[in-house]
Amino acid sequence: MNGRGGAPHHVSKITLILPAKNEAAALPGVLKSIRAVLATRPSHETHEIIVVDDGSDDGTAEAAAAAGARVESHPYSMGNGAAIKTGIRAARGDVLLMMDADGQHRPEDIPLLLDALPGYAMVVGARTRGTGTGFHRGIANRVYNGLASYVVKRRVEDLTSGFRVMDARAARRFVYLLPNTFSYPTTITLSFFRAGLPVRYVPIEAQARIGKSHIKLVRDGSRFLLIILKITTIFSPLRVFLPMSAAAFAAGLAWYAYTFWTLHQFTGASQLAFVLSVLLFALAMISEQVAALRFDRSEDDR
Repeated sequence: MNGRGGAPHHVSKITLILPAKNEAAALPGVLKSIRAVLATRPSHETHEIIVVDDGSDDGTAEAAAAAGARVESHPYSMGNGAAIKTGIRAARGDVLLMMDADGQHRPEDIPLLLDALPGYAMVVGARTRGTGTGFHRGIANRVYNGLASYVVKRRVEDLTSGFRVMDARAARRFVYLLPNTFSYPTTITLSFFRAGLPVRYVPIEAQARIGKSHIKLVRDGSRFLLIILKITTIFSPLRVFLPMSAAAFAAGLAWYAYTFWTLHQFTGASQLAFVLSVLLFALAMISEQVAALRFDRSEDDR
């Protein structure tokens, strides 16, 4: 890696990882377009394409193999995140490129991400507004981006995009944290930011997927929110517990001022609020120490 903590300037091998569940209709065309794009890349780059079949029952594995991809198969459906983890563990490349197998991500955008990688640990394809998502999902994505930006103290342009390229060694540091569900982009994005690894966003246009989406807005939306809170408490617990402690203290102080002015008393409600504030502050300090130990683990995995 170079001095800025990003990816090598001269990549020897790039592994493309495509998680797929019942994508037999879309895969042949997607893989054909990918190969056409890769054929235009510089001669010093070599490539491998891994399709991770997540328990499909429509011939996805066979379609991928017929198109020349290396296939890793799950015996049953384990989730999009589990497929990504399988692909990361099986990859032989120095750089990993993740993209969907359903036709949403344009293979023509692959060079944009690869060429933006030098000097960064991760480059994310940030979907421009109104492309590839419905109205409700677009609003939800903006909420997630806002929450994530608060957590990492930097603007997060697209928290849930599955189209991204990253340094392989950096990605493997956080495999143990990735969930098995659709929220792996959330986890790995926040993990990279918290670890101090440089992340870059490149605008892309997403297309309508081929076939039916496996994501459910309410079910997976609530999971995304829980994942954000989980990663926050894992890597940046002070960003959660300190505001709660300050809010409890402010509430106790305000109530004490009111009761002292009107009743000349220090009530039990004020006492409870102050005690809660102290407990939350202590929890924040302890959680920060636990987070530091967990972060040391990820450093040891390098």
